[in-house]
Amino acid sequence: MRNLTAVALAALVLLAAGCLAPRPVYRGGVRGAASLVTGLEQRGTASFYAGSFHGRQTASGERYDMNAMTCAHRTLPFGTLLEVENLGNGSTVTVRVNDRGPYVGGRIIDLSRGAADRLGMIDSGTADVRLRVIGFEEEER
Repeated sequence: MRNLTAVALAALVLLAAGCLAPRPVYRGGVRGAASLVTGLEQRGTASFYAGSFHGRQTASGERYDMNAMTCAHRTLPFGTLLEVENLGNGSTVTVRVNDRGPYVGGRIIDLSRGAADRLGMIDSGTADVRLRVIGFEEEER
């Protein structure tokens, strides 16, 4: 009984300490969150998606256009602008996050076919890339 009380007290102290820890303040909604990651870089494998997804609704609500310069990323806010460099040939393209994915293990981004074509990765299907957050695109209203 004595050990159970000590464990419960220790858990309560840890919980209270976690509540007192400073947390980042996000101002400005999604745009504010995107500004926090400007300059962030990520390296890994890119793939692309086209055909059967063309015209279907993306996670952001817009229709997927396989010829547009867009991409799917697991966590970055919609509207985030990324510079993507194909590390194999040095080609770069700027894309906008408008979807979620990729859902294949080991990949960090799914590009539209148009972006993949500019990066020279259509034949191979995948490429080693470097992503860099360069900004945020305002939503037109």
